[in-house]
Amino acid sequence: MQFKFRGIFIMNRLPLVEYLTEEISPDGKYTLKAYVTNGGVTTSYAVRGELVFNEKDNKTKNIYWNYREETANISWTDDNTEVINGHVLDVPSDKFDFRNQ
Repeated sequence: MQFKFRGIFIMNRLPLVEYLTEEISPDGKYTLKAYVTNGGVTTSYAVRGELVFNEKDNKTKNIYWNYREETANISWTDDNTEVINGHVLDVPSDKFDFRNQ
């Protein structure tokens, strides 16, 4: 969420983001980093999961976004399957976004 006023970003209107945790895949190819966002008094917390491609110059891809969560429990079941807060994702192709459910 970004607000512009005459072409200038208003930084105090951006949601606060806080790093939670991260887990590296068993083969070391990926790291899943989790962040919690706080949109303010009118919006609940949300968790965002960012997949880092460790072997590709640390490029990133958002693969998880869920509303009304404040924590992230991450585990890898194998080199390409991770579970975040009960949602199973095959990386790098799967995504979970509460807005598309």
